[in-house]
Amino acid sequence: MAALPEGTPCWADAMFPDLEAAKSFYSELMGWTYDEGSEEFGNYTQARSDGRLVAAVVPQMPGMESPAAWNLYFASPDAAATAAKIRENGGTLLMEPMQVGEFGTMATAQDPSGVSFSVWQPGAHEGFEKTGEPGSFAWAEITTRDAAKADAFFTATFPFEVQKMKHEVVDFHLWNIGGRPVAGRMKMTDDFPPDVPPHVNVYFAVADCDAAIATVNKLGGQVHFGPMDSPFGRFATVADQQGAVFSVIDLQTTKGEMPEMT
Repeated sequence: MAALPEGTPCWADAMFPDLEAAKSFYSELMGWTYDEGSEEFGNYTQARSDGRLVAAVVPQMPGMESPAAWNLYFASPDAAATAAKIRENGGTLLMEPMQVGEFGTMATAQDPSGVSFSVWQPGAHEGFEKTGEPGSFAWAEITTRDAAKADAFFTATFPFEVQKMKHEVVDFHLWNIGGRPVAGRMKMTDDFPPDVPPHVNVYFAVADCDAAIATVNKLGGQVHFGPMDSPFGRFATVADQQGAVFSVIDLQTTKGEMPEMT
């Protein structure tokens, strides 16, 4: 697999208080199977769909009691250089670049608007082996209240080409690399509860959005938004039974015309 262009979402993982509960939840919802976790790497447990790597779940480390949340990694040819750009553009390094065995080098940061994310310089682990199909990563949106800060930071840190959606109410930017959409930026409105922090909204593809919602509810999760039809697919934003928020999208069920972009 060729190295992904800089700035392309390349991996997602989440840390949970109860790892076994998380594995059970996503196994039933997404059909994931799991590799054996390695004690050397904190029982980091990789998930597979159709035998291909799609994400990872990991138990919370002692003393880390932050809420469960999905984390997105952006590809980088040089994690140290990207870390320097993060600092230069007003971001905060939460974890300096660190080599993870033979797998690659990671760094974790926060943009000036409060969105946390990670950077991945691939070694033996190149990231997602399956995307855009049921059970795998489909899309991601930087979701923030301070869109201006996020826009300035991310477009200076990564080589994104920006398009703005023409809409009277929704403030949404599309980020392209080489003319191909890779992620988006959504400005949070007053519809978002005030206790919802800025975050990356990770979308996972499912075969049927409504069936996925039913499974989320059955397993003790919550539906925060949707389901909603769109030209991109039928989607909903949900939380698992430990509170980690993400979205599910049926990419085959589309409705309406594509929005005009500038």
